[in-house]
Amino acid sequence: MQFKDQTTNPSQTVLTEATAARASKKTSDSGLLIVIYGQDIGRRVQVSTEPLIIGRSPNCEIPIDQESISRKHCQIRFHDGEFRVRDLESTNGTYVNDDIVEDEGRLRHGDQLKVGRTIMKFIVGDDIEVQYHEEIYRLMTTDGLTQLHNKRYFDEMLDKEVARAKRYKRTFSLLMFDIDHFKRINDKFGHLAGDAILRQLGAVTLGRLRLNDVIARIGGEEFALITPEVNLEGAGELAGKINRLVRDTRFEFEGTRVEVTVSVGVAEWQAHYEEAEDVFKAADEKLFEAKRTGRNRVCL
Repeated sequence: MQFKDQTTNPSQTVLTEATAARASKKTSDSGLLIVIYGQDIGRRVQVSTEPLIIGRSPNCEIPIDQESISRKHCQIRFHDGEFRVRDLESTNGTYVNDDIVEDEGRLRHGDQLKVGRTIMKFIVGDDIEVQYHEEIYRLMTTDGLTQLHNKRYFDEMLDKEVARAKRYKRTFSLLMFDIDHFKRINDKFGHLAGDAILRQLGAVTLGRLRLNDVIARIGGEEFALITPEVNLEGAGELAGKINRLVRDTRFEFEGTRVEVTVSVGVAEWQAHYEEAEDVFKAADEKLFEAKRTGRNRVCL
């Protein structure tokens, strides 16, 4: 068939009764898989009643040339009025919303399908074209792996916060943190584990922030947090909470515990600063100091 190219885990998708009800209404015999993380972000693949296989082999209906994906990784099929995904004894497993597919599982509207280091979002419904364009717009400001904001959105929001601080003589602080010895985690457990840790860290941190705080993944293992109306003292307290939260969280990948800590640098907007780069540089220097002086700590 030809296609149209158009762990306890804090990052697990949670469906409320309302969202579950909406999802159950979106029953259709056609859908889309949209790549939100990995190669070819934004790529769309039409899914219909015909079974299709995802894998590294070029003979698969959805070929993905990635070492972490088996030659025939998983199959998607339409059965009894619903889409289902079956793992084909892949080496690294098939996941739906971070839950491993033991044999076969249901694939519902809004689910995230993870094969190797590629994540695809599944959408169905009558308004599928509108949903696709909405998802593409969301991808412009969202990091597909962690579902936090991306560097582009962070830069825009930091510029806005600087403009607000200068105009109204208000303050804000910037926290920058990254995972200590992240390369060691990748080397010891593999890049799939590294991806899982990043997702879990994003979810754990996001759950402890205010609605007007802006958190983003701005690099491989580096995150930034804008805290409006928070001075250096308050930001330092928050940084300490994040540091302890990460240290005390049980991070796991495929049943194996992974010890994770973060170093945090904090800076407050100063009246003599002229642009966003000034506060960014100040926070980055404090992050470097935290790493240079032993890691797993906060520097103000």
